[in-house]
Amino acid sequence: MAERRTGHRERLRNRYRRTGFEGFEPHEILEMLLHYAIPRVDTKETARELIHRFGSLSQVLDASPEMLEDTPGVGPNAVLFLKLLPELFRLYASEKASPPDKNGNYIQSPEEAGQYLLPQFIGRTNEVVLLVCLDNKGKVLSSQVIFEGVVNGAPVMVRKIVETAVNQRASAILLAHNHPGGFALPSNADMVATKTIRAAVEAMGVHFFDHIVVAQDDFTSMRESGILL
Repeated sequence: MAERRTGHRERLRNRYRRTGFEGFEPHEILEMLLHYAIPRVDTKETARELIHRFGSLSQVLDASPEMLEDTPGVGPNAVLFLKLLPELFRLYASEKASPPDKNGNYIQSPEEAGQYLLPQFIGRTNEVVLLVCLDNKGKVLSSQVIFEGVVNGAPVMVRKIVETAVNQRASAILLAHNHPGGFALPSNADMVATKTIRAAVEAMGVHFFDHIVVAQDDFTSMRESGILL
């Protein structure tokens, strides 16, 4: 039995070496990935069950750890491995989209802001607020998740944004948040919160460059939309 599993795994690997994932079914890709998290066990049925339960490979990777571990054959090691993948994809896409030259990354327009930020939301299933601090030439000083949750639900977030901007000695800040499963359109609550945050940072002498709303592979700039006039 173990010999049969080893042979099947090697056939999948050889097939991948020849063609990449061209022609692979989603469950076959997942099966092959699970080989590295669940050694010495046939992962074919586990992969089929995951795809059947969640509907697609991306939805498997977006599922919560609790839901994944509730699937027969999926243990803590496999859950950790599967949850690492979207994080890795996000890092890879971010670096590919905005590879820093020796002088760093620069953001000087809403379009550049959107292209810099989009990859940083890959695989995020919760709403998060991301803060980018810029110097007076638009160079990125830092980029970090500042809050997880709805934008209008956290007065503490305003304080944290101001503190971070001051600590980074930022000349300007760029804010972004996502609408998982929604549209890249700012809500009324988003706009109210943005005006509050803008007033707070500009009172400290920091320019509010833009607020980008992200959904899937789309984004809207509040600055470009005229909301920040």
